[in-house]
Amino acid sequence: MIKINIKAPNFTLNSTDGKVYSLKDSLGKYVVIYFYPKDDTPGCTIETNDFNKLLPKFKKLNCDVFGISKDNLKSHHKFKKKYKIKFDLLSDVELGILKKYKVWAKKKFMGREFMGIVRTTLLIDPNAKIAKIWDNVKVKDHAKEVLDTLKNI
Repeated sequence: MIKINIKAPNFTLNSTDGKVYSLKDSLGKYVVIYFYPKDDTPGCTIETNDFNKLLPKFKKLNCDVFGISKDNLKSHHKFKKKYKIKFDLLSDVELGILKKYKVWAKKKFMGREFMGIVRTTLLIDPNAKIAKIWDNVKVKDHAKEVLDTLKNI
């Protein structure tokens, strides 16, 4: 189970920068990882655009930001280009990391049950420990709340 104050499980995923990103690449920095259901859908677009707008403030606090979904890199590139996203999106088409971080779960929508990504954000400290977890995130003002938490650490 993913909990606060434990070491974040390392992972390696393909990134929109054309490289493979590993969590250990960000040792010594704070990292925000937000898991989101799908590129270019209303809630995910709001959340991503909000993190994008606040990116310079995260960078000033020595913090990287990454979005992870099960969408492939082609979808991520299209989404990134459409909204001029300045940080990298990571692709987990095989669901390995989504399952490792326990964000791939049973969801309900309009009486139907299905497996999907539970919108979740993690703040990871420079020693790769989980400093804060937000689960079942509501997108409105979420990026600002994450930034405010980072400022107060």
